[in-house]
Amino acid sequence: MEILNSTVIITGGSSGIGFEMCTQLIKKGNKVIACGRSLEKLAAAQKQLPDLIIYQCDIAEETECKSFADWIIENYPETNVLINNAAIVTKNNFVEDAFALENLNKEIAANFIAPVRLIKLLYPTLIKNPHSKIINITTGLVYVPRAVYSFYNAAKAGLHSFTQVLRYQLKGENIQVIEVLFPVVDTPWHNGNPPKIAITPEKAVSEMLKGISSNKTEIRVSKVKLLYFIYRLAPKFAFKKINSVS
Repeated sequence: MEILNSTVIITGGSSGIGFEMCTQLIKKGNKVIACGRSLEKLAAAQKQLPDLIIYQCDIAEETECKSFADWIIENYPETNVLINNAAIVTKNNFVEDAFALENLNKEIAANFIAPVRLIKLLYPTLIKNPHSKIINITTGLVYVPRAVYSFYNAAKAGLHSFTQVLRYQLKGENIQVIEVLFPVVDTPWHNGNPPKIAITPEKAVSEMLKGISSNKTEIRVSKVKLLYFIYRLAPKFAFKKINSVS
């Protein structure tokens, strides 16, 4: 079912894919709440989208995540859509990186624990509202990991697995549990040097919303469909291919 007349939370909504989600969902008449770590970036997003509601917090921090959830419950009890989009990534060689374990803790906290925690805290609010949805954003790398991302692949694979379990546990409940698996997207994540195969945020989010409106619960966007197909047929070739992309 299409997301219309809803109150939507988007984590990491101040830039990149998250900002594009805010843009397209506001255009459809939804009330959109974006949270992010940088108040400056959130304010810049709100300047471009005056109807955007913003909240500054680091959801990877347990106390800040709890405060955000409490604020939502108190001020927007009609919230019916949660999009767990925020993520961080570091490129490293695990053995050679002196800060590997520090990066591990940060990435697991942001990419896996934070969305799971936020779902737990907001579920009682989401479930009581009509047309409720939990939407977890992952990546085609849950199927085929990229070697430069020691922890990002694993954290997103964990979220992929958790999403499948949650969907099973909530079957029959009045809530959809959706996973959106994005390919490489041309966002600030790539510091102005995106891979040649990157698609635009507009295309990525448009495909995502089309999949949601078609009631799909596992939405493989663009080239993720092909990657999944190759992975099922020839996993070693898929691994080699994904790690040759420049």
